[in-house]
This record gives sequence, structure tokens and C-alpha cells, in this order.
Amino acid sequence: MRWLVLILIGILLSCSESSERGNETRIVCTTGMIGDAVRNIVDSSCTVQVLMGPGTDPHLFKPTKSSLDLLSDADIIVANGLHLEGKMQDILEKLKRTKTVYFLAEKLPEERLIVSDSSSGIYDPHIWFDVALWRNSLELLLSEFETKDIVDEKSSELYLNSLFELGNWVEKEIAEIPSKQRVLITAHDAFSYFGNAYDMEVMGLQGISTVSEYGLRDVSNLVNTIVEREIPAVFIESSISPRSIQAVVEGCQKRGFNTRLGGTLYSDALGPEGSGAETYIDMVRHNVATLKKGLQ
Repeated sequence: MRWLVLILIGILLSCSESSERGNETRIVCTTGMIGDAVRNIVDSSCTVQVLMGPGTDPHLFKPTKSSLDLLSDADIIVANGLHLEGKMQDILEKLKRTKTVYFLAEKLPEERLIVSDSSSGIYDPHIWFDVALWRNSLELLLSEFETKDIVDEKSSELYLNSLFELGNWVEKEIAEIPSKQRVLITAHDAFSYFGNAYDMEVMGLQGISTVSEYGLRDVSNLVNTIVEREIPAVFIESSISPRSIQAVVEGCQKRGFNTRLGGTLYSDALGPEGSGAETYIDMVRHNVATLKKGLQ
């Protein structure tokens, strides 16, 4: 880790150095969801790069020299916050002393956030699963970007309108799943905002972070619930090993109930090229279509 500390010190020192870039504004976003949104709201004077590519688990992401170089060269950094970025959180907080760093989720009113652990006051960071809440976070970011004169007014208006339409579409589609079957089971508890927004029960083996461990009792309890309630399908997450969910399916089979793998959901990362989930809107549509097919 010594090299990481030395590189970080170099970054912090270089943050104060000015460079001649003309009118270019370099923006680095931590996740693909944020990067996709920012590209849709800024003007052509900006370049947007993403630290964590398709399939990357942000909870476990470890910064490399190349990612630290990107942060060093950025004029603006946009992160999710609420510790979604895990090991990156401390670095981002340090960079905030000398760079413009926005934490999207941390700009939202506390009453709009879900408390995942009341004893510690930890908030769930997965705000993008409530489309309306995600839209609100981007409206707040737009206000910040407008002070820097980097907003494409027409593009941002079209994008926010498309998110409004997307939220209405999700609500309608999920409502068509019979209420008894409207249960979303995945490896970790990433979908609480989705469940709250669209009236869907959510269960996960792990907590809000994939850093937490699950045990045999967790698997057994979930198997019991699925068998007793005859839940037809469980789902894999693209950025997490399918091993835990496969163990749940096998446990159900041993109990004489054939729940099935309903497909892959994109949770903490967008999909790769050709996946049909390369953008935030495509990701949401893919997830909803997968849920409907698996649970009906």
C-alpha cells in the first residue's frame, strides 16, 4: 500500500498546479451510471471519463495507478457517495480539499434516503434504482454545473424528460406482475430504493455492500422463505459472483421446490457493449423486462 500513499500524495500536490487546457473541462465519474448521466447534460467543452467499467463492483474497487492518474488530471470529479465507492471514499474526501468533487447521493435530503442500519445511521447508496430520485440528484448536479457554464441546456432537458418517462414506464410494468409474485431476490441488498419506489418486496443474501459476508444460515433462511411462499425465480447480479444465488436455487431443489434463475440484473455497474444495458436507461429497461419475464 505504500506506493498508493505516495501516488496519492503526488496527486494532492499536483492538484494545486495549473495547466493550460484552453476551454476543456475534464470530468471523471466513478461509475458508469454517473458517467452516462453526465455525458447527457454537459456541453461539448467537456470530456467525460469513467473509473469503473462494466462488471466492476464499486464496493470492492481498488484504485490503480491509472485510475489515480485520471483523478489527478480531472477538473471535476463526480462520485455517488454514501460509501458506495468503498475503498475510494477516503481518497475522494482528500481530493475534495483541492478539487471540485461532487457526491450525488449526499446532496439529496436525508428524508429521501433509506437507512440501511439504524444503529449506525448508514444510508443505502443505491439511489439510481429509484428513477425519480436519480433524476432529482441530477437536477441538483445541473445547478452546480450551471455555475461553471458547462451545461448543454437542450440535451439536459431532453435527458431529464426521458427519465421522467422512464419512471412512469417502470411503475406501469412492475404493476403488471401479480402482487404475490412481486418479490425480488438477489445476492446483495442493492434494490431497496427500487422496492420502495415500485411496490416490490426485496430480499438479499448480503447487506448493502458486497464486502459483508453471508453464511449457511442466511442461505437456509432464504431457501425457507422461497419454498414457503413459492417464489418462482431469483436473480443474478452482473457485478457479483453467481455462486451464492446458485446455492439458494440448489437448496430449494433439495426441498422439492424448483425456483429458477430468472436472469441477470445490472445492479452496481452498466453492461458491456452489446449487452443491451450500456446506458442507464437501457439498464433499467433490461432489469424490468428481466423481472417481468422471471416472475410472471
